[in-house]
Amino acid sequence: MNIPRSRAALTALASAAVLALTAALPPTAADGPRPRASVAVDWYDTTAETVAAAGAPTQVTNNRTWAIGWLAAARATRTVPARIAPEDRRAYREAALAAAVHRSLTALAPDRAERLDAALRETLDRVPDGPAEDLGVAAGEHQADLVLRARRGDGLDPASVNAPFAVPAPAPGVWRPTPPAYAPATQYGSRLARPFLLDRADRYRLPAPPALDSARYREDLAEVREYGAADSGRRTERQTETANFWYGSSLTLYTEPLRVALSRSKGTEAEQAELVALFHVALVDTQIATSDSKYAHRRWRPVTAIRTGDIDPDPRWTPLHDTPAHPDYPSGHTTYSGAAEGVLTALTGPTTAPFDLTSPTAPGVTRTYTSWRRLSDENVDARVYSGIHTRTADEAGIVLGKRVAEHTLRNAGELFRPL
Repeated sequence: MNIPRSRAALTALASAAVLALTAALPPTAADGPRPRASVAVDWYDTTAETVAAAGAPTQVTNNRTWAIGWLAAARATRTVPARIAPEDRRAYREAALAAAVHRSLTALAPDRAERLDAALRETLDRVPDGPAEDLGVAAGEHQADLVLRARRGDGLDPASVNAPFAVPAPAPGVWRPTPPAYAPATQYGSRLARPFLLDRADRYRLPAPPALDSARYREDLAEVREYGAADSGRRTERQTETANFWYGSSLTLYTEPLRVALSRSKGTEAEQAELVALFHVALVDTQIATSDSKYAHRRWRPVTAIRTGDIDPDPRWTPLHDTPAHPDYPSGHTTYSGAAEGVLTALTGPTTAPFDLTSPTAPGVTRTYTSWRRLSDENVDARVYSGIHTRTADEAGIVLGKRVAEHTLRNAGELFRPL
């Protein structure tokens, strides 16, 4: 396989892209220093609460909700009307950010309107009354309406994301439904959806996975067989904990790391909104690209390969965790983590002060992190220890996610142009 494995090279490309974006930003010195907590953090928490309470059953749909609201906020706050005095720019941006996210969430989660209206009133009560507030609210609502209109019918609703997939006839290496549920394939329709910035879903399609008669394939399968079995005697307690910790939704698990980055940002509301928007735009496009590679290659899952393949078949082999209903290559968890790492590294640097992270699939466990890369490294290992992905699929996922993140950063100027 011709997949580059140099994290340094990929990070350098992303960093170069964000330098170009930063150079295009308007001066912000007149806005004054930013507090540790901000309107951006308040509305980040409101978005997270809204998605958790009223979100869709498909992860990419929920990333889309984040992307729409925060893209509108970034566009609304990026420039301030010339008639707004320098000392009132913060008021304008705070009002614009709150109004943009509020308008978007109210449209996408109407059942939460009462709670969202209360949050908007709370924000605007803290913003000085006057033209800056009024114009900011108008700008935020206008940009939200434009983004909502532009994304209408983009194919990222749950029914479209899980469009039916015709399962091929059984053949060596080809995906088929997996035990115990043998459920129909999911996420096939994501590859047919309209990205935010990618010109097409297959822009960064991965090369084919290792051939079934290759040494790499044999190594991959042997590792999963040993370390990913439900009754594995090789997997340590720490490795089992890693598998459990990262088994859940990537959106859920990355909500706190992104919040950490946002809350530690010293930028204006415009720069904070851009961080959140870039993250979620990259993640929507990454999941579209992931679906494209998965269903282009249709590689079978380890449980199928181990139970029915030609290499020491074991019909009773069972993975630690149930296998999701879509092909092995690449791992969606690691494409997500690769894109997240790419955006966070480029915009905030590779390391951060220590922060704690918990997981709903590992109750009572708290892990502490100081770098975004470690999240990716653990995701790679976790899917092997879960018995649901090969290491090749995991490592390829990191590469794909970073490529889409770089594309997002490189084209951010187009993304944030107010309409």
